[in-house]
Amino acid sequence: MVDYTTPVTTTFELQRKSIEQSQDALQKGVEFQQRFNDALVDGIESSETAQRRTVELQQQALHDTLDAVEANVPGTEGQLDELRETVDEQYEMLLENHAEAFETLAAEFEEGIATYDEMTGDYLDALEEQVDLLLEAHEDLEAQSVEAVEELGDQVEDLQDQAEEMQAQMQEVSEQAVEAVEA
Repeated sequence: MVDYTTPVTTTFELQRKSIEQSQDALQKGVEFQQRFNDALVDGIESSETAQRRTVELQQQALHDTLDAVEANVPGTEGQLDELRETVDEQYEMLLENHAEAFETLAAEFEEGIATYDEMTGDYLDALEEQVDLLLEAHEDLEAQSVEAVEELGDQVEDLQDQAEEMQAQMQEVSEQAVEAVEA
């Protein structure tokens, strides 16, 4: 008996694998985007730390300059204390604004990322449901197709059996006719 269903089942199996691989690729793409977003937030925090350190180094350099002036210019001892306080106040305000700006930026990014994650999560859940329904319908179609091919195969085999029977009958009639002519 010939198996007519193998190409049909193989085709359906390949189609399902393709659907599943496409869904997996989409899932991995979303996961990559989420990791990228997390790295972006980490990068903001690293940038804030580096910039804060640069501002602090600038403040220290200004203090070192004032110390050098005070040490090398006669009559400036104690004269620069008020300037130091003003510099410190300005740098303190700058650092507060700097920290607040980065905090706001990070919060906005995190909120945007949370919204993105929620939306993509909902999208992926809906997609998974649709793919499950598609695969279920696909399996039903495969079962119907295999059944139809099996029925067609049975009909072909029946026709072959009938053709063989007719050929055998014709052979027999032909042999009888030859015998009748010889007799």
